[in-house]
Amino acid sequence: MENVLRPLTVVGSSVLLTLAIGWATDRLLRKADERNPDTPLWGLLRRGRVPYQLVLCAALLRGSYDQAKLLERHQAGAGRTLTLVLIGSAAWLVIRIAAAIVETSYSRYARAHRDAARVRRVRTQVELIMRVVSAIVIVVAAASMLLTFPAMRAAGASLLASAGILGIVAGVAAQSTLSNLFAGLQIAFGDMVRIGDTVVVDGEWGTVEEITLTFLTVRTWDERRITMPVSYFTSKPFENWSRGTPQMTGTVSWHLDHSAPVEAMREKLRDILRRCPAWDGHRDILRRCPAWDGRAYGLQVTDTTPNTIQVRALVTAKDADDIWTVRVTVREQMITWLSAHHAHALPRVNTSKAPPAPNGATPPVR
Repeated sequence: MENVLRPLTVVGSSVLLTLAIGWATDRLLRKADERNPDTPLWGLLRRGRVPYQLVLCAALLRGSYDQAKLLERHQAGAGRTLTLVLIGSAAWLVIRIAAAIVETSYSRYARAHRDAARVRRVRTQVELIMRVVSAIVIVVAAASMLLTFPAMRAAGASLLASAGILGIVAGVAAQSTLSNLFAGLQIAFGDMVRIGDTVVVDGEWGTVEEITLTFLTVRTWDERRITMPVSYFTSKPFENWSRGTPQMTGTVSWHLDHSAPVEAMREKLRDILRRCPAWDGHRDILRRCPAWDGRAYGLQVTDTTPNTIQVRALVTAKDADDIWTVRVTVREQMITWLSAHHAHALPRVNTSKAPPAPNGATPPVR
């Protein structure tokens, strides 16, 4: 009877003690979060309550299973299993704590600085640093787990002796992976591209959505995702519309008849720009302020052909989203206005006879 009660008592008390300590810790973190609403640290630390309880339970069982005589026939295997669980849950807890500290630091920086470009830069660096820390913790935890097996400890000397050759072979085999790894660090700390930047890659316009140590994801305007190796951005040219100031200049072109009222079009362009609403894609509404930022505008005849002239309008806006709104609005409303009031200005194919030459002279046949 004692052989049954003792293990049940040890396991039950360990589980109850773990739940009690975990509940008390969670209550303390919740009260700290309520008292300090200006920092999200305490609320983020509560995300680690599951690995925290696993660490407590594994540590208690690991320290008492010998006295409890749990699984006497498989005592070595049970101890090694508890050790593996303890190492894995400890690594999980370390990653959660590091993530809470890093995210808290980033949120404080974001509140203290209003420069969106600098905030995006820090966000990119923080996410990549967190990935590096997670990778290091996982590798260390995996190595620690392997060292719990006697066979792996015995093979340690031979592994170290051949580490140089294996390092050379691994470096050659993983050349592309290593290049992407270093390219990711270069992007993070070289400020080449950041999360939230508007870029044009291979003719595709989109926003940088995710940056990892090996790949980068661009979300296009039509909700597609383009995944590319980060080494692409360190070896090939690309357009970054968010680099520096987000202000942009755009153009709108029309092919019109030679009789188009250019001066009237300039006045109409000014009226369109003043009433051009800005689209807020995050809230899916039209903002009251105009998308045109008022910096500059213009309309010129840039080219001519035997049948048409090319008229180009120049407009400005504060960012890439607003410049797109301005361009499509100007193009649509100008065509509508020309069709309603100056239909003769639209391009057409002349099918009437040519006017006679002066003085009735017949033009020579060529």
